[in-house]
Amino acid sequence: MSPLLIIVTIVLYFAVLMTIAHFTSEESNSGFFMGNRQSPWYVVAFGMIGASLSGVTFISVPGWVSSINFTYMQMVLGYLVGYAVIILVLLPLYYKLNLTSIYTYLNGRFGRNSYKAGAWFFLISRIIGAAFRLYLVARVFDLTIFQKLDWNVPFFVIVLVTIGLIWLYTSKGGMKTIIWTDTLQTAFMLLAVIVTLVVIGNQMDLSFSGMVTTIKDSSYSQMFEFSDWRHKHFFFKDFLAGAFIAVVMTGLDQDMMQKNLTCKTLGESQKNMAWFSTVLVAVNLLFLALGALLYIYANNTGISIPEKGDDLFAIIALDGYLGPVVAVFFVLGLIAAAYSSADSALTALTTSFSIDILEVNKRDEEAQLKTRKRVHIGISLVLAVVIIVFNEFNDESVINELFKVAGFTYGPILGLFAFGLMSKKKIYDQWVVAVVIAAPILTYVLDVYSVELFNGYQMGFERLLFNGILTVVGLMVITKRGKNS
Repeated sequence: MSPLLIIVTIVLYFAVLMTIAHFTSEESNSGFFMGNRQSPWYVVAFGMIGASLSGVTFISVPGWVSSINFTYMQMVLGYLVGYAVIILVLLPLYYKLNLTSIYTYLNGRFGRNSYKAGAWFFLISRIIGAAFRLYLVARVFDLTIFQKLDWNVPFFVIVLVTIGLIWLYTSKGGMKTIIWTDTLQTAFMLLAVIVTLVVIGNQMDLSFSGMVTTIKDSSYSQMFEFSDWRHKHFFFKDFLAGAFIAVVMTGLDQDMMQKNLTCKTLGESQKNMAWFSTVLVAVNLLFLALGALLYIYANNTGISIPEKGDDLFAIIALDGYLGPVVAVFFVLGLIAAAYSSADSALTALTTSFSIDILEVNKRDEEAQLKTRKRVHIGISLVLAVVIIVFNEFNDESVINELFKVAGFTYGPILGLFAFGLMSKKKIYDQWVVAVVIAAPILTYVLDVYSVELFNGYQMGFERLLFNGILTVVGLMVITKRGKNS
């Protein structure tokens, strides 16, 4: 695909996003943070698919198939349990307390230190997660545009432009804009996958049933791992990890919950989550199917398999193997997938830092507006720095890195909320910071030495569960004793 055609596609795409932002712009903090709580549930649900999957899924899940086959579905099935907890436990709590930032729950339950700790761990988690996702986009832009045109553009400039474009269309509208732009972006992302599957099927002379059979008979189709409990992807390890990842990365994540809280009523928000969780399972299966077909197609046509699996989809789509239509949809799908997650992350980070850290809600409206705008710029710059640093060190699949980091950073949030909801005990709030720092450190030690300590057991994504349990144990240690506890 011509680099100039890619540039034209990107420009036109952002022109559409800016048009949507213009008509949904909202200067008030209520509109920026919560969309005035007037979002239709079905629009939120569809947009959340793109935000949940992101550019990580779009690029990394297909590329991951060669190393883990379809066993990723074990974790995806576990998501359903986590989403049920969100629907039945967390959403009713958030609506009952009429929260803007979900971490204010911790302030009322435990105290100020717990509240700040939860907010800071979210900020760290989401900054790293959003940076991972945007890193993929910047990297593909570099490979497909600037290197092919022999433009010696430094990577940090590409990163700044990428984030600057997000800042442009989210700076005024905030969550009110994102609810609608994410809907458009989810549509483009899914269309890119479907178009690619159809074209590959046509080139390989396969009908829909033929594609299913080809994937089923391939070496990539293994979905469940029951043979060895010590295996990284043993079924129950992945399934439990999926359940807890869904709870923390959706239900205890300001980014994802902020969208849900823009719905008019609790019932609509729950309906949104039920629909979203069901469709998400099918969509993840679709991405894995795409990955298997990409590898089968590459092997059949003699295309060299790249060292990084994350590069496979981009190479096949952009190097002319599947024609210009797939190339255009790939570019649109990649931008849509990455930006549907990154734009809402930027807004959620701005919301959390403004409310949880700076407590702007205690100021007058004009002061809140000025602070929010400065925070929005500041968070954008922080994201840029993290992406540039990540580019220097990453040598694994991005989705693998994302879940690995989530296990360490979301664990304390999981522990705080779990203890708060399952127990009525009070704690010595001044010791919470020590607990939430110690838990990830101990989890890291267990992760490094798990094989030696536990008879060959390899810790995988369930490190999140270990981290949460250690946090709960730490909170039990600092529980107040006596009648008033």
